[in-house]
Amino acid sequence: MARGGQGLARVAVVVRAGAAPLWWCGVVAAGVGVLPSGFTGRRIGVMAGAALFIVAAAVVALVRRKRYSALARAAVRASKHDVLQDRSVAVRNWRRGHRWWLLLAFAAALGSAFAVPAAAGLLLAGCGTGLRLKASWLGRLERAEDALLWVRVDWLAGNGGGPAGKAVKSYRSTGIAAGDAAPGGARRRTAALV
Repeated sequence: MARGGQGLARVAVVVRAGAAPLWWCGVVAAGVGVLPSGFTGRRIGVMAGAALFIVAAAVVALVRRKRYSALARAAVRASKHDVLQDRSVAVRNWRRGHRWWLLLAFAAALGSAFAVPAAAGLLLAGCGTGLRLKASWLGRLERAEDALLWVRVDWLAGNGGGPAGKAVKSYRSTGIAAGDAAPGGARRRTAALV
């Protein structure tokens, strides 16, 4: 990095990085978890899982919104010496940092199916949905401000997550066209050149 520049990761990308793994782990665990009838029976397990899905999605989507909003309002313009991290790097770092937690959560969801079928799998899927909803909310915030939000990589947790954690003191902002991810952290669709 040149002359005081920082490595910056997109906030929405870090938030969104866990959505797909949690969703797919949850869907697979719920699908396999429906096979045993468990202690409660399939019907009660699926109904409990549906309730857990809705609650988890809402809680994950809404938690720490005030902190994200405060950091976004106080964002300072990124320096020309700052290095913008690629979307794929941020996603890979998050997934590598959380791989053992994901595996443990998947195994626990499968094991719990013998007690309450499908419930824990739907809970995991709800967490993934909540992360996707939070990233979408961040995308709307970025579009409203016409600026993308970035966080210093060295302020993220050791596992590549925590874009609104205690170590994060401020966000940086860039123009809406910076980086390789669209507002909300999705892959940027490249327009055809004219």
